[in-house]
Amino acid sequence: MRELELKYGCNPNQKPARIFMSKHRGGELPLEVLNGKPGYINFLDALNSWQLVRELKSTLKMSAAASFKHVSPAGAALGLALSDDEKKLFFVEDIKDINNSPLACAYARARGTDRMSSFGDWIALSDTCDEVTASIIRHEVSDGIIAPDYTPKALEILKEKRKGGYAIVKIDKDFEPDKIERRDIFGITFEQGRNDAPVINPELFYHPVTKRKDISDAAKFDLVLALITLKYTQSNSVCYAKGGQTLGVGAGQQSRLYCVRLAGDKADLRLLRMHPKVLALNFKDGIGRPERDNAIENFIYSGSFDADLFASKPSALSEREKRKYLDNIKGVALASDAFFPFPDNIERAVKSGVEFIAQPGGSIRDDLVIQACDKYNIAMVMTGQRLFHH
Repeated sequence: MRELELKYGCNPNQKPARIFMSKHRGGELPLEVLNGKPGYINFLDALNSWQLVRELKSTLKMSAAASFKHVSPAGAALGLALSDDEKKLFFVEDIKDINNSPLACAYARARGTDRMSSFGDWIALSDTCDEVTASIIRHEVSDGIIAPDYTPKALEILKEKRKGGYAIVKIDKDFEPDKIERRDIFGITFEQGRNDAPVINPELFYHPVTKRKDISDAAKFDLVLALITLKYTQSNSVCYAKGGQTLGVGAGQQSRLYCVRLAGDKADLRLLRMHPKVLALNFKDGIGRPERDNAIENFIYSGSFDADLFASKPSALSEREKRKYLDNIKGVALASDAFFPFPDNIERAVKSGVEFIAQPGGSIRDDLVIQACDKYNIAMVMTGQRLFHH
């Protein structure tokens, strides 16, 4: 198949719409729609998210998953086993043998980064979707999925979603795009080389510019995860990560500081979801996942709650308790797609437990940013690689 007609473009008035292989490229589309009717934005999410998980798998040799919304990741993660608290946090306590499927663990973590933003997500998986992973997806509100393949049972489960209309895309895992990419804006064609900058891997982090030099192997993996995530996130972008998963992704902000704040606020919310008082929330039977997500966010942000949702009255979580909990968080990694122009970015980052930073460097105030890192005993690496994505 060389061409696929779409219902419409970004908006219903934008017709006609299609995806196709251009004349200079030729050949068949490297993907197949197995179910449903993906739209224009669905395919933008699918192709960006696929590149993200493919690069994570290639670099770190681990299963990876991403949850995408509006062409940026709400979350991305690696296939590390889940603790009992994490299973509860991600609503996968009932998924049998989940830790036997690294891919299922990766998606549970990716979806769990920012569950509010992941509502109605597009899913990307680095490996063949198995039954366990499909069993998680079955219960979540999602628009579609892209993966290199699907087991027969997984495909059967996914085809039942959205009254049989769930979008399922299979992509050729060996497909490589041209070195030159093009797109039209306002009737003018833009052309550039693909962003195939030097590989992002743990070796980037051997030479911190700060007084602190030690970066653990786990932190290096988190920094790689964060940087690769930013490579496919609308700029300006910043990503916090810990334990093989993103904690907060800030995308599309005009100010670097606003980006750090946005991603940091998301990271704080994700971290506070592990607070004992949050894990102890006792919902009534039959309360849906979106309703639980909304209730948890309201509880953390404002301490308010709808008593009708709970089997027992929650114990309030005070601002002092939240700050005390966050002050005990350590080992968070932070990556930025461009340099930090001022040290105020570091001042905000440290409030979310950041101890390791990767950024391109190149600001005239790099020395002030380094001084701020030294003040808080943060190890920072300057990669020399800007990762803007538009």
